[in-house]
Amino acid sequence: MTRTPILIDCDPGQDDAVMLMLAMNSPELEIVGITAVGGNVPLARTGPNALRICELMGRRDIPVFAGCDQPLVRPLVTAAHVHGESGLHGLDLPLPTRPLERMHGADFIVDRLRARDDVVLCPIGPLTNVALALIKAPEITRRVRRIVLMGGAIHGGNVTSVAEYNIYADPDAAAVVFSCGAPITMIGLDCTHQALIGPSEIAALKAAGSVAAMATVAMFDTPARWRSPHYGGRIGYPVHDASVIGHLLAPDLFSGRDCHVAVETGSALTLGQTVVDWHGKHGGKPNVHVIRDVNASMFLAQLVQRLSRS
Repeated sequence: MTRTPILIDCDPGQDDAVMLMLAMNSPELEIVGITAVGGNVPLARTGPNALRICELMGRRDIPVFAGCDQPLVRPLVTAAHVHGESGLHGLDLPLPTRPLERMHGADFIVDRLRARDDVVLCPIGPLTNVALALIKAPEITRRVRRIVLMGGAIHGGNVTSVAEYNIYADPDAAAVVFSCGAPITMIGLDCTHQALIGPSEIAALKAAGSVAAMATVAMFDTPARWRSPHYGGRIGYPVHDASVIGHLLAPDLFSGRDCHVAVETGSALTLGQTVVDWHGKHGGKPNVHVIRDVNASMFLAQLVQRLSRS
């Protein structure tokens, strides 16, 4: 089997944890490393949380690096009200038994992308580490195979009326990444709000009883969170970040188009908005492949099947 090497930049975070477990249960993927960034919860928690998930899954071989604890130029805004103060609300894991690697996460990104040109970079949190790596070593834009990220939205945000959290948390970093010239696939809220873990998925994961399945149940078996106007009255809760791995495993389940995407960094009203020129109105050269739709039932079936493995 030809394995796709991926480097995951994350801020665990419940949906980050599901994404990590999905990746670890997918033999088609080679995880060359994990970098943590301050985001859903502070870096002091996201780095150890990444280690905890590795140890839960028996993957102590994957190196984990701590990166930036603050956005490039702004104060950190967390999402602890969603993910809990620990970042992994509902999942009680012991302290990790190994330390984080000594290299800074952004330096590890530079090091890996300089060393090989086949790595897919998978950022699923604020883009601070990735932007810092690009600022330090702009030549890595020619080395990265592509960037597949979770973030942004075409229509409507989840932090403000227009901004999605990962982009809002560090819009300046997002602007650096989106303008870097590397091939980018953006999977935003328009897509991730279509695929919700709900009662049937929870029941299937409970029946499977695997480590990854039960960890997911512990974090997402929360019916009080299952109804939201964001989801059109549908029952369930999105696992945003897992869509990145779903796209790598089965790209035919996802559809979108090449667009010009800019990030708003100046307006207090629209800060962090990804301005997606879906209809080509502004004449800008497309710089991002924007995913809008997903075959939700097939993606969720794949997710449950993979999480049920171990």
